[in-house]
Amino acid sequence: MTDNRNTILAVILSGLVLIGWQYFFNIPQMEKQRAAQQIQSELVKPAPQAGTTTTPQAGGAPAPANAPAANQPGSAAPVVDRQIAIASEPRVKIDTPRLSGSISLKGARIDDLSLVQFRETVDPSSPAIVLYSPSGTEAPYYAEFGWVPASGSTAKIPDQNTVWQQEGTGSLTPSTPITLKYDNGEGLTFHRTISIDDRYLFTIKDDVTNVGNAPVTLYPFALISRHGTPKVAGYYILHEGLIGYLGDQGLQEYSYKKIDDAKAVSFKVTDGWLGITDKYWASALLPDTSAQLQARFSSNLVGTVRTYQTDYLQDPQTIAIGGTGSANARLFAGAKEASVVGINFPIGGFGGYNKELGLNHFDLLIDWGWFYFITKPMFLALDFFYHLVGNFGIAILLVTVLVKLLFFPLANKSYASMAKMKSVQPQLAALKERYPDDKVKQQQEMMEIYKKEKINPIAGCLPVALQIPVFFSLYKVLFVTIEMRHAPFFGWIKDLSAPDPTNLFTLFGLLHFDPTTLPVFGHYLALGIWPMIMGVTMWFQMKLNPTPPDPTQKLIFSWMPLIFTFMLAGFPAGLVIYWAWNNTLSVLQQSFIMRRNGVKVELFDNLKATFMPKKAVSKS
Repeated sequence: MTDNRNTILAVILSGLVLIGWQYFFNIPQMEKQRAAQQIQSELVKPAPQAGTTTTPQAGGAPAPANAPAANQPGSAAPVVDRQIAIASEPRVKIDTPRLSGSISLKGARIDDLSLVQFRETVDPSSPAIVLYSPSGTEAPYYAEFGWVPASGSTAKIPDQNTVWQQEGTGSLTPSTPITLKYDNGEGLTFHRTISIDDRYLFTIKDDVTNVGNAPVTLYPFALISRHGTPKVAGYYILHEGLIGYLGDQGLQEYSYKKIDDAKAVSFKVTDGWLGITDKYWASALLPDTSAQLQARFSSNLVGTVRTYQTDYLQDPQTIAIGGTGSANARLFAGAKEASVVGINFPIGGFGGYNKELGLNHFDLLIDWGWFYFITKPMFLALDFFYHLVGNFGIAILLVTVLVKLLFFPLANKSYASMAKMKSVQPQLAALKERYPDDKVKQQQEMMEIYKKEKINPIAGCLPVALQIPVFFSLYKVLFVTIEMRHAPFFGWIKDLSAPDPTNLFTLFGLLHFDPTTLPVFGHYLALGIWPMIMGVTMWFQMKLNPTPPDPTQKLIFSWMPLIFTFMLAGFPAGLVIYWAWNNTLSVLQQSFIMRRNGVKVELFDNLKATFMPKKAVSKS
């Protein structure tokens, strides 16, 4: 029964890995290819005009007067080149160490942002990542702030078409805030002061002065709007879309498809934040933690284009004659760097904005996943060693050694049990000769031997089982953290978060074609140098272990290195390097333990037997 149980266990583990690879990698890759083909066929798409933003609705009386109904159709206009759209409106330049762009004086929108420290490819001369773009461009994305009048009010309030005036001159920099002004000519004067830090935080202060002949009631609002359904990575383990931590209601995540189905969802919250997240970049509204909000996620069809919006409306303010009203808002728009966003963890971590601003779990803007208690320590360890050695690849190797040391006692017991199992192989072989036709008797006698020698027959699965949470946490870190994006190792590995770029089936660049584009089996033809190194180290490790007595089990373990080689070929190079290094350390550790237990290390004998006939081996 033990052999059968081990065989079933091996089949289940292999099947789970194959299914996981198919679900998390192969299917998304196929979807990405189909999406790319669709994009190629859509060279031009309509874009909504600037005046199609849905202003937040107020929950409670009196409702805002000028809030249009959801799904309000808008007219479509031809897509305008981004630079032309930027140049067509008066603007105030944004200039910081990490952000460049501008604020449109029309609507006072923050709608032009690029992340100057991050590039589209590993080539440092490639274009900077564009986060925000104005309305009318291919992918409008912007933040807007202001006031909404109460229902029945005739007060003239600045909207997306209002042209503001800058008081003074100069750019928005970390040391020089800007002030914008709008006078409605009816007694209301609006001032907006915008400041920015040296990272990704905008602070917006709105003031309105009433010198008219009647009080006015206004609701402060803020929104982030994105036009068109963005391209997403398409992986189940990563959330991309609308996100927020909304007070007692906790983390709320809506994918683009989910919010399309829901149309709109509203929340009444205190101490919350909300926004839109991509894999590496995000935009989030960070209101005062004490503010009471009517928060909302929504998806609207504007013409033929979907628009996605996160917004909030605060409690109304009644501004008396001769009085002044004020509202504060904050906007995060940038890269999801852990040290900037923050990491909450009992031991270690980063404060970032989460701590500095007293935010409610802002660290969850980074998708650490359900196993954050493993993923976060893995990232912190990698980041610690990176700052020591200056290379994330070396950091992965050092963390692998650290993990090996942490699990050494458990692995030591496992390898010791495997060494004892190897020492009783002659006895097990004798059982087969003694009871060739009695499988039940073989199993009974085998269990007696195991009991006498204190051998755990499934101990060999423990080292693999210990690798699973480490493997997953490292995969998650490589996949979701921007620190790993475009992080080089040595030689041809320029990006640890991307697969090994070399390919055996192109003779490592000598043949100029991409075999991965072939139908049906093309995904399996991406076999780089590091995956092959990993496969060899795994094969060595298998050859170090005792040969399974069951033929089926023996066949599974014989093919497993080759299967894993092809499976992991499309995974991030950092993960493959980890697995290869871990296998190497396991071979050394297991060899040491076997010698200490008086068991001959037959690695080279097994390798020799693989390539030479049995008679030749016996003669030698």
